Amino acid sequence: MSLKLISPQEARDLLSHGAVLIDIRGTDEHAREHISVARHMPMEHLKDAAPLDAVGGVIFHCRSGNRTQINAQALSAYAACDVYGLAGGLDAWKKAGLPVVVDASQPMELQRQVQITAGTLIVMGTALGATASLWFLVLPGFIGAGLVFAGVSGFCGMARLLMRMPWNRRAVGR
Repeated sequence: MSLKLISPQEARDLLSHGAVLIDIRGTDEHAREHISVARHMPMEHLKDAAPLDAVGGVIFHCRSGNRTQINAQALSAYAACDVYGLAGGLDAWKKAGLPVVVDASQPMELQRQVQITAGTLIVMGTALGATASLWFLVLPGFIGAGLVFAGVSGFCGMARLLMRMPWNRRAVGR
């Protein structure tokens, strides 16, 4: 079975005929903003789930559609019926004027927090290295090495540290 990409309007029509919408994003992303009728099943948990089956098919979605397309083959294997991907993901759903549930009290997605923190430290280290002391250039080098290590190993120390911050501990799973 292959993953056919469909528009938000086509997805809405399929949902009215018994299809099931599955949000494959992480828990932090889903908590902040999601489609009310979507079932949350993060990509990493799908491999342990029983095959999905729905009369109208199963529609997978992420934020932009990229994760859904990258994982198309694996997602197709998780369903025992017609399988679809929401083209453009949650972003396209919102752009089409379809409703979403937003909880602004939830923290920003962890990946975005890492990007903001790493970027800020790199800019600060570079600026201080250019104006105060060349030793400050160690900071952007250290952050860059950490990001490379995270990409290669799958372990991000900065993300682990940010997860422990008070604003991230309070929200998800209330």
